[in-house]
Amino acid sequence: MKKILILNGPNLNLLGKREKEIYGDSDFEHFFEQLKNDFSNIELYYYQSNVEGELINKLQEVGFEYDGVIFNAGGYTHTSVAISDSVAAISTPVVEVHISNVYDREKYRHTSLMAKNCKGIITGFGFNSYRLALTSF
Repeated sequence: MKKILILNGPNLNLLGKREKEIYGDSDFEHFFEQLKNDFSNIELYYYQSNVEGELINKLQEVGFEYDGVIFNAGGYTHTSVAISDSVAAISTPVVEVHISNVYDREKYRHTSLMAKNCKGIITGFGFNSYRLALTSF
């Protein structure tokens, strides 16, 4: 059975509460339970942190054992060389996901430092971005 980690970065713990016009009004934990039911043939794990170093530690922890990582690095996507380097350093494939269409937002969100080290990018499909990423493994 495949093992996939869904890794969420800063402020994604506030889904369902923050900027509902962009991110919707559902929390991620409820959606994650739906994913586990819909993809019962995959061992799904979830981790969220607002701390850059904790996200890097988690990538290194699973990055040589798991079959995939679905990673929404939030604002770190556009700013963190360290996270980009961590994605490059591991052998587990990473799919970058975003709930909103980052290309329909502020200009600085149009650049991903980690994209070149990822298997692919899925952006703009709401929570279904994670679902689409799961189908790529």
